[in-house]
Amino acid sequence: MGKTSMDHEAADRTAQAAERHPDSATAQGGFDDRAAEAADRNETTDDD
Repeated sequence: MGKTSMDHEAADRTAQAAERHPDSATAQGGFDDRAAEAADRNETTDDD
C-alpha cells in the first residue's frame, strides 16, 4: 500500500475529530496540528 500525502481536506477532518473527542489520542498528542503543518508543506511542494 502506497503513502498518501496529507492535504488540507484530510487535516481538516483530523482537526474536527480532535474537537469532537478532546480526550482522544489524536487531540491529546497534537496530531491535528502536525497534520495541518504537513498539509501546508505538501501544498508548497505540490505547486512546483
